[in-house]
Amino acid sequence: MTAVAEPTHDTSQIPAPEGSVTITVKILRFNPEVDTEAHWESYDVPALPTDRVLNVLMSIKNYVDGTLSFRRSCAHGICGSDAMQINGINRLACKVLVKDLLAKDGKQTTVTIAPIKGLPTMKDLYVDMEPFFEAYRAVKPYLIAYGNEPTRERIQSQADRERFDDTTKCILCAACTSSCPVYWNDGSYFGPAAIVNAHRFIFDSRDEGSEERLDILNDAEGVWRCRTTFNCTDACPRGIQVTKAIQEVKRALLFKRV
Repeated sequence: MTAVAEPTHDTSQIPAPEGSVTITVKILRFNPEVDTEAHWESYDVPALPTDRVLNVLMSIKNYVDGTLSFRRSCAHGICGSDAMQINGINRLACKVLVKDLLAKDGKQTTVTIAPIKGLPTMKDLYVDMEPFFEAYRAVKPYLIAYGNEPTRERIQSQADRERFDDTTKCILCAACTSSCPVYWNDGSYFGPAAIVNAHRFIFDSRDEGSEERLDILNDAEGVWRCRTTFNCTDACPRGIQVTKAIQEVKRALLFKRV
């Protein structure tokens, strides 16, 4: 069987600043209007070691191919919109430095970039996030309180705040959920991010909806689908201990104690 050559592009128009190195960027491209399946395309791009992968993608889009599609917004690791597979690992493109991807001993560097898995690809690196947000909304990620409106501020001790501090860091990038093998094989699983955001309120001393959320997660597609592979924790760009949070929700269900 004859191998099909990957399409390459003329990148000579990309400015090469002093101190830049040329890296080969392989992007999994897919245009639903013309493609029946995704295919790899290669670009030789000059980049500074201090550039982010997002800078490299912007160079390709601005100087070579304006049809390249991907999400991005703040470019500072806060909005979470530019999650993608970089060398097979879920990362935010705006947080990964070129210098951390360079091959050793002066060898040519090749960087592969593909969309996150488990969510439908709409075009190139752009995926449909609606299934992800549907699971997020299903766990009621907001403060629930019953009774009359309080007449004073709801006071919380530092210790109570620290109980769920880690899971407040989630930026809904889907890096954790789309790194989960269970989620790849069965999109009906709530996924790590939804459980993390449920955890944030389940263990909030001011919240009165913990039982509701625990009932939601005590489901065939809830926390019991987790296989503790730690992919989610490794993928989180905010350093959240995702697997630990999932285990704490499991214990709350087992022992009926928050």
